[in-house]
Amino acid sequence: MLYLFGKERGYKVGVRWFLLALAMVTQPVSGWAQEDAAETQATFRSGVDLVTVSATVRDSKGRLVTNLTKQDFEVIDRGERRAINEFRSERAPLSLAILFDVSGSMDVADRTTAAKFAAFHLLSALDDGRDEAGLFAFDSRLREVAPFTVDTRALKGALGEVDPFGATSLHDAILAAAERVATRPTARRAVVVLTDGIDTSSQWTPAQVSAKAAAIDVPVYIIATVLPIDDPGSDRATPGSRRPAPLSVGTIEDLARWTGGALHYSSSSVSAYKAARAVVDELRHLYLIAFEPGAVPGWHPLEIRTPQRDFVVRTRGGYVASGRR
Repeated sequence: MLYLFGKERGYKVGVRWFLLALAMVTQPVSGWAQEDAAETQATFRSGVDLVTVSATVRDSKGRLVTNLTKQDFEVIDRGERRAINEFRSERAPLSLAILFDVSGSMDVADRTTAAKFAAFHLLSALDDGRDEAGLFAFDSRLREVAPFTVDTRALKGALGEVDPFGATSLHDAILAAAERVATRPTARRAVVVLTDGIDTSSQWTPAQVSAKAAAIDVPVYIIATVLPIDDPGSDRATPGSRRPAPLSVGTIEDLARWTGGALHYSSSSVSAYKAARAVVDELRHLYLIAFEPGAVPGWHPLEIRTPQRDFVVRTRGGYVASGRR
């Protein structure tokens, strides 16, 4: 019995379709295609060191705003305005570290199947041969399921290798995955975490992880697999559906927000699809902004603004300046 999505017939059909789709993947996960360096290299080039930040803009109705220019943005660094040296908004390849929670709690209510649904939709939304992804799993440690590759269709076959077991070091795994994807040559990169949000053994707090991920400009997107009654977007949700339990410092929702990412809920095959599409669509429409760092060493809180008052800009919380120019 699959309790995560209740007894809905649509989900049972979806499970059979999902397993059939995995069975039809015959291409091996080895022998990954080589990426085109000229196409994926999307970093800024300049004679001075620049701070690069990615930003998402939404209007008052939550819709992505995709037609802004360099003149529409203002960078505030420690209260001071910075000149924007370089700006990009064109479509470019993505690099995703897809991170599975395989702790014992994910074996309850078939959350692992729900996570695989979301991952399948994430991979389906990527451009095979252009975008890249790597699959990782964690319980008390990070494990590479399949390395980064632009052969994203082949990655779907590796989803069957993800099985739940063990304790949970959610925050530690997010940090490790962020450091992995930060080395990729693409500028539009992110960690997407598929989890129930429970952490039992991490050494790092959400605030510490978000600060480190923000410093290397890796947004963290979390797709939380929950019961329909705990999903604020479900018509079966109870009034005031609870979000992931508060931890000693912040929550996983705060962690995502502080890095410039976001939290989505998945409680059905439909919501898994919507969450996956929302993540990829947002990454497709990132604005990349580069400016010279401040002269004072240490942490620099950032604010990115637009003149339109009803626009909401989401970006990382800041960066670490070396103090050297």
